[in-house]
Amino acid sequence: MGKGIPLNDQDRIPWLCNLHDILLRDVASGQRVVLACSALKKTYRDILTQGKDGVALKCEESGKEAKQAEMQLLVVHLSGSFEVISGRLLKREGHFMPPELLHSQFETLEPPAAPENFIQISVDKNVSEIIATIMETLKMK
Repeated sequence: MGKGIPLNDQDRIPWLCNLHDILLRDVASGQRVVLACSALKKTYRDILTQGKDGVALKCEESGKEAKQAEMQLLVVHLSGSFEVISGRLLKREGHFMPPELLHSQFETLEPPAAPENFIQISVDKNVSEIIATIMETLKMK
């Protein structure tokens, strides 16, 4: 992405499998985990929770016969118009993702939908409101 080339599934899936393996390890040890990443497609979110069962691919830890911890994923989908997000992206300095890739991100995006466990929050809210909404949702779970 830093070179201005959008990532494809071949780039993303091994990375998501690694994240799944880390999540699985941490959840199995009793930790609560917050992961911030752009899991733009439902398949990507499935990989995070199910590993190899999320796609026809073997993730390292998922392939082991050890008892897996049940992982519940709450997707926090921050939604906003292309114009708003583009405007914010243009103000960033030193970020790895160039603004030219935003179109590919919107094209790839599959917003969460039922039966996925998610909340959608507008990026038009201020950061304090976004955090409060997330925290309130987590208290109800």
